[in-house]
Amino acid sequence: MPKRFRLTRRFNAAMTEDGYRRLRRFAHEAGLDEGEALSFLFEHFDSVMNHENLTARLRLFNSELDARKK
Repeated sequence: MPKRFRLTRRFNAAMTEDGYRRLRRFAHEAGLDEGEALSFLFEHFDSVMNHENLTARLRLFNSELDARKK
């Protein structure tokens, strides 16, 4: 029996404009709304992420974060 898909958690999230545009584009291409797209990405995080790329991108993002906040 398939698991029923219910969005049971809601939270406020701050995103950059670029991040939100990319989320909207991914959701549109996948035929999902933004909440469903985020749920998919986090439920399947390990299988959709390349650990080496994630580590490098996260390091770069963190190094630029202070400058981006100003």
